[in-house]
Amino acid sequence: MEYIIENEYLSVAVSSLGAELMSIKSKQSGIEYLWQGDKKYWGGRAPNMFPICGRLWEGKYTYYGKEYSMPNHGIARASEFTLKCAEKSKITLALISNDKTKEMYPFDFEYNVTLSLSESTLSVTYTVINTDSRELIFALGGHPAFNVPITNDTSFEDYFVEFDKECNAIRVDFSPACFCTGNDKPYIESGTKRIDLKHSLFDDDAIFLYNTSKKITLASKKSEHSVTLCFDKMKYVGLWHAPKTDAPYICIEPWSSIPAADGVVDELLTKAQMNHLPSGYTYKNTYTIEIK
Repeated sequence: MEYIIENEYLSVAVSSLGAELMSIKSKQSGIEYLWQGDKKYWGGRAPNMFPICGRLWEGKYTYYGKEYSMPNHGIARASEFTLKCAEKSKITLALISNDKTKEMYPFDFEYNVTLSLSESTLSVTYTVINTDSRELIFALGGHPAFNVPITNDTSFEDYFVEFDKECNAIRVDFSPACFCTGNDKPYIESGTKRIDLKHSLFDDDAIFLYNTSKKITLASKKSEHSVTLCFDKMKYVGLWHAPKTDAPYICIEPWSSIPAADGVVDELLTKAQMNHLPSGYTYKNTYTIEIK
């Protein structure tokens, strides 16, 4: 099922499948900012990551020695969410643990995705409630894709992404299969903050960065339209489109964690960069998308 929230600036559509964003459209210009999932390049639009980000070695992990299988990016993206509450400009969709989720992730939990509008800014809030008697171990993140070019009179190469502050960004080094190697290297040198877009940037798949500022903008000198993401509580931000293509979009992905190490089946208790939430506690993390 698809739901709509709106205000005088934006109309936003979200699906009950995965609580995935389906549209972010300006009411003033009529411009659609969110990638519309052309399967020629990539059929997704804005999946939500939970309880892992990225992929597991051989698609599996262990917990106290017992082996579990889980698809890339976790269980949320392919799960049907229920409507928890809805207002004109705000909606919350919930995924509550069940027999199917426990086959992949053996915990009781409630995972909520709340979308809310304030003028031209969309907030995406993840709320995780530990309803289990044990510590809940998880990661989360977003995977929204944006149309590039935004307007028909511009091209992909007219655009750039730019952090709001100069930074010495470090790139996570991935193996050819997109697992972490541990050989991270500087990506943005001191004194710079911009990455000019070209399709060949993604020939080796995603660019994941840390040690950055927490605000990044997709923009062009040839257009007044832009998209800005703020992700204060996420350590990583990824940039991606389908490798070795001329895909007309870019994903800007705030994640709290990254994929497994190359060749290593994770033990969940010691998996790097995971949140550990005590029984009965609640965790929240918000990122925002501002449309200009």
